Amino acid sequence: MSYSALAQTNSNKAKMDAFINNLMGKMTLDEKIGQLNLVTAGGQSKTGSVVNEGVEGKIKSGAIGGIFGVWGTNYIGKAQDIAVKNSRLHIPLIFGLDVIHGHRTIFPIPLGMSASWDMGLIEKSARIAAEEATAEGINWVFSPMVDIARDARWGRISEGSGEDPWLGSQVAKAMVRGYQGSNMKNADAVMACVKHFALYGGAEAGREYNTVDMSLIKMYQDYLPPYKAAVDAGAGSFMSSFNTVNGVPSTANQWLLTDLLRKQWGFKGFVVSDYTAVNELSSHGLGDLQQVSALALKAGLDMDMVGEGFLTTLKKSLNEGKVTQAEIDLACRRVLEAKYKLGLFDNPDKSINADREKRDVLTGDNRKFARQIAEHSFVLLKNKEQTLPLKKSGTIALVGPLADNHSEMLGTWVIAGEPGKSVSVMEGIKNVAGNSVNILYAKGSNITDDPLLYKRSQLTQPIDKRSPQDMIDEAVEIAKKADVVVAVVGESANMSGESSSRSDISIPESQRELLKALAKTGKPLVIVLFNGRPLTLTWEDAHASAILDAWAPGTEAGNAIADVLFGDYNPAGKITATFPRSVGQIPIYYNHKNTGRPFDGKGPAKFKSDYLDISNDPLYPFGYGLSYTTFNYSEVKLNKASLKGNETLRASVIITNTGKHAGEEVVQLYISDPVASISRSVKELKNYQKINLKPGEKREVVFNITTNDLKFYNNQLKYDWEPGQFIIQIGTNSSDTHMASVQWGK
Repeated sequence: MSYSALAQTNSNKAKMDAFINNLMGKMTLDEKIGQLNLVTAGGQSKTGSVVNEGVEGKIKSGAIGGIFGVWGTNYIGKAQDIAVKNSRLHIPLIFGLDVIHGHRTIFPIPLGMSASWDMGLIEKSARIAAEEATAEGINWVFSPMVDIARDARWGRISEGSGEDPWLGSQVAKAMVRGYQGSNMKNADAVMACVKHFALYGGAEAGREYNTVDMSLIKMYQDYLPPYKAAVDAGAGSFMSSFNTVNGVPSTANQWLLTDLLRKQWGFKGFVVSDYTAVNELSSHGLGDLQQVSALALKAGLDMDMVGEGFLTTLKKSLNEGKVTQAEIDLACRRVLEAKYKLGLFDNPDKSINADREKRDVLTGDNRKFARQIAEHSFVLLKNKEQTLPLKKSGTIALVGPLADNHSEMLGTWVIAGEPGKSVSVMEGIKNVAGNSVNILYAKGSNITDDPLLYKRSQLTQPIDKRSPQDMIDEAVEIAKKADVVVAVVGESANMSGESSSRSDISIPESQRELLKALAKTGKPLVIVLFNGRPLTLTWEDAHASAILDAWAPGTEAGNAIADVLFGDYNPAGKITATFPRSVGQIPIYYNHKNTGRPFDGKGPAKFKSDYLDISNDPLYPFGYGLSYTTFNYSEVKLNKASLKGNETLRASVIITNTGKHAGEEVVQLYISDPVASISRSVKELKNYQKINLKPGEKREVVFNITTNDLKFYNNQLKYDWEPGQFIIQIGTNSSDTHMASVQWGK
């Protein structure tokens, strides 16, 4: 930072401190505690079992600091008006919402967006989401979710960027930049809320809200980096997680919220609890509501979401000496600072503009971008004998419960999205192929015929009154008349996301039976897969002609899918979470530690680290994804065989497009450290480049590697590098790389 920039920053902070000191000097204890109270008015959105009552009266009395779960300038304008005109000190409210992958214009689920490996597109998705959310009065979004997840049973893997800490860190920074923009005081900027702090993706058994237990080295090396990256990007707020960390629930964890987040990392924003997480500390065994509220405040929690434990107990705890005035003041100050940074004291109505609400949501440009980022998120998992792309002629049998469907296009965690304005796969094929393609349609099956799964998933699609066999028979009959079968199958939106853990992560049986019947027709079978997580697809991989993973693509789903099916866009996505062969392999991830008895797939397997009944290898490894063209990699070339200290290593490969289509390739750099003071991962992603090549074109891809790329946390939690041998690997995915060795000394 330059001297002038530093001086300006110091000046701005001095002005903010003076303003808040003056304001807090006028506030009563009740008003200070009121700023720590976040409520939901209960109208449009509800993500838990509690809705606050008497909201309007509490706003007037200064007992509410913020409202979430509502949007629209009419409601938000009225609520803000009450706060700034009818409360004693006229303190504005902050308005939050779960804006996870778009607001009105819905983009692919975050796991899908991460598969694009395109930080520019990801940042732009957050920028558009911020523009739309602020057009409807929102100034705070509960996103990005940066939890590392290595267990596909966990439903919320859909909300994050997969299993890798380095890639997850790049996404975290891009999302924060996109949401907050160049200045949070701008009318189209929102404050990001990074969640869930911390380690939520490590829930045991992949079961929602479950316990987390891991070593400190694993935390620092594999799970904490994306949160730290978000801090470094300037994120304004954090949300605590439901799980324990080192045996202490996150929401009352002083080491986590104060020692690590604030003292070690230098975070300057405020921390809000997750939905009723303060109250749930009692279920963790930490005491009654008064006790746990005091513990949370003292740990460094600033705002209590929905449970109102702060509102109803902190005054009593202060009188009894269980909390201090300084602790209440500090939490209040942090909330007020957030409002100041958003410019709400200068202009409480900065994002309440009825003209923008009409003009700036679901625009043609936003939909065009939604189509583009969806195309970039798709991953081609299989393409036998170049089944894809399809010709824009002939007859297609379009089957599956997700083929002619609008509501399932958007995916999980869509609060303000409008399913009726999404494009179905049927509509998309008609839009892209026109009248030259004859489409025969049959639903083929229900999403599931399992009554328990249907009920627990809260599916909205009605169960077809026909028998499963009648539906399959209809689909088989049209398949016999077609040149190719396109089966649009997979998970419902409600089968992933919060409170959507699954012990069986295969395609539901009703749809699997449909696919088996279609495969028997002998017609080319193209599977378009909807999913919020890696699925077990061994049967599908063995029997389908092609598999296109579309995740949940969003508003422009059908158009984007059709663009890729017909080759108007050549898919280039790469998965960011490993696909297991069986749920029994979970947790499975590419950057695992080695074992003293590794099994390399050769020779006798007994007394080696393997399974008796299945390969150790995943079905699809991290970073995997095919293209309609092919790419050839040369051997890795290093400019030096040995280096010392802060020298830079130049590693390069020549990539050649050896196919018939122009295409993009994600060239991935991994580094292995075979001898170290602790057991290291077999390899770690350190960089990538995404390139576009025409048929026959070749390009040199160069990575400049420094000692920063060699660093890791040792058993004293010191982040440093050690001299020795390093293996530089460059390839098309984590399992398919070329490598070269280098010696690096101090």
